[in-house]
Amino acid sequence: MNNAARDLIEDSRQWAVSASVLADLPFAIREQVVGDALPVELPGGSVIYRDEDDPRCILIIDGLVRVFLSVPDGRTVTVRYARSSELLGVPVVVGGPAPVSVQMVIDTTLLMLNARTLRLLGQTEPSVGWLLAREATRRLYDTLDAVADNAFGSLRQRVARHLLDLATIQPDGRLVAAVTQQDLAEAVGSARPAVARAVGELRELGLVTTASPGIAILDAEGVHAQTWSQTLSQT
Repeated sequence: MNNAARDLIEDSRQWAVSASVLADLPFAIREQVVGDALPVELPGGSVIYRDEDDPRCILIIDGLVRVFLSVPDGRTVTVRYARSSELLGVPVVVGGPAPVSVQMVIDTTLLMLNARTLRLLGQTEPSVGWLLAREATRRLYDTLDAVADNAFGSLRQRVARHLLDLATIQPDGRLVAAVTQQDLAEAVGSARPAVARAVGELRELGLVTTASPGIAILDAEGVHAQTWSQTLSQT
């Protein structure tokens, strides 16, 4: 990695820390939390945490990440999407390994925090303990949002969420949900013509396009913004 690339990552790292909940910590304690953190660049589709791995805590510098549950037959359900300046892994730092996996939706840069340091500070520094409590509560709310997306979201919002849930990185680098409109209709519990209209709306917004196979996502963060929980947070 050349000096320019290192400087860019360092600038992005400083921005992500300042925009995250870590900015609420006293300066000296914040420096302890991030002092031995390790920046990591991962391609879309890669997995950094699998069911019951040792605890890890991650700050997203840039990109889009999904946390999902899976079953042995390969089916998955997304619990949470996370973007720049958001923390992942606080519940496992507090409560131990969790039965989830963490996957990069697009190329992503992460800051790997020292889970042991964070756990120790959470037990000895009230400001860190309160931060961990707040983040664990937010993760509960994220889970409720995921349930609400499926239960209350409009058809377009449900389609957007399922497209992100089903999308994978192709060898040519495209993010594609290898799914037919009929498959998508069955996934969201609607008729194919109605789903076709919803996909058409996303296409008109410049977020998706027809691909072989399936539907290519041109703007992952833009599609994410169409989900019920994100639309609600903007009102």
